[in-house]
Amino acid sequence: MIIGVPKEIKNNENRVALTPGGVAEMKNNGHSVYVQATAGEGSGFADEEYVTAGAVILPTIEEVYSIAEMIIKVKEPIASEYPLIKKDQLLFTYFHFASSEPLTHAMIERQAVCLAYETVEKADRSLPLLVPMSEVAGRMSIQEGAKYLEKPLKGRGILLGGVPGVPPAKVLVLGGGIVGTQAAKMAAGLGAQVTIMDVSLPRLRQLSDIMPANVTTIMSNDYNIKKAITESDLVVGAVLIPGAKAPHLIKRDMLKLMRPGTVLVDVAVDQGGCIETCTPTTHENPTFIIDNIVHYCVANMPGAVPYTSTLALTNATLPYALQLANKGWQVACAENEELKKGLNIANGKILYKGVADAWNLPFNEELILENAVC
Repeated sequence: MIIGVPKEIKNNENRVALTPGGVAEMKNNGHSVYVQATAGEGSGFADEEYVTAGAVILPTIEEVYSIAEMIIKVKEPIASEYPLIKKDQLLFTYFHFASSEPLTHAMIERQAVCLAYETVEKADRSLPLLVPMSEVAGRMSIQEGAKYLEKPLKGRGILLGGVPGVPPAKVLVLGGGIVGTQAAKMAAGLGAQVTIMDVSLPRLRQLSDIMPANVTTIMSNDYNIKKAITESDLVVGAVLIPGAKAPHLIKRDMLKLMRPGTVLVDVAVDQGGCIETCTPTTHENPTFIIDNIVHYCVANMPGAVPYTSTLALTNATLPYALQLANKGWQVACAENEELKKGLNIANGKILYKGVADAWNLPFNEELILENAVC
């Protein structure tokens, strides 16, 4: 198969979808790999390393899309890329269709085969290609939240861990999944007083067992959230419904319950956000203020630490990418239920119910079954 690796062009996105080591694995399996010039520089990989591994360097993104049967990316295509995508071309990347109606319609119109990292799902319902970036984003949420609590950045002027004789900041984490767990660990490690909420009592029991003494677990509901935000300095939104829009747990009218300078970090913003007032921002302009509350809503947080993020991501994606390249997407999805669940759009049809529901579009379960028979 002919594999294409374009350079990411989303604002301040420095990750790359395939490392030189990944190229070598593809070559060992008999595939051709074309990498856009400087695609790996942001993550610390020079063109020469890709050439040594067996890739061919192409100067433009247009050439990469033109030659490739499978495009491997990190982030969803942006508008300038839509015309480059060919009918039946396989795109393997993060899509987050439920947060972007224009992207959904564009991929339907291009009749591309869209296999989304975020909905590849194991039998135990874990999301193996979302986990590594969720781990990064969860840890970064505290790092960024602590920074924006500083007064020059319009925060409350609180040191997250406090000092002897002065109480630490209070951190509220909404969601006890991968992001929430990593956020709580980081905040607790810095000495903050942490509350983590989830709707699953078994999950809260697990968290209670593994978290340090400065982490409290509380059942998530509207009453408890409203009570907690009145005294929280930093709130991390870490709620995920795979492939679907995140629910709004903090509404606009709840901002008035918070103290001025409180910081909100919505890690779920690429799935629509779990804080109603959050809209996607970039690393270039990461925050905005509504009702004296600082909102940090960067949709590609791990892009700020591309070396770590690229290695973590490709460790997870490469085995799946090899299956797709070795067998073709139809056979690979027929043989691997995890990959089959990653299919979001193919042949101009939506194959993932969460995406169809998000935009009131037809869901084509029958097509999944048809394509899975090869």
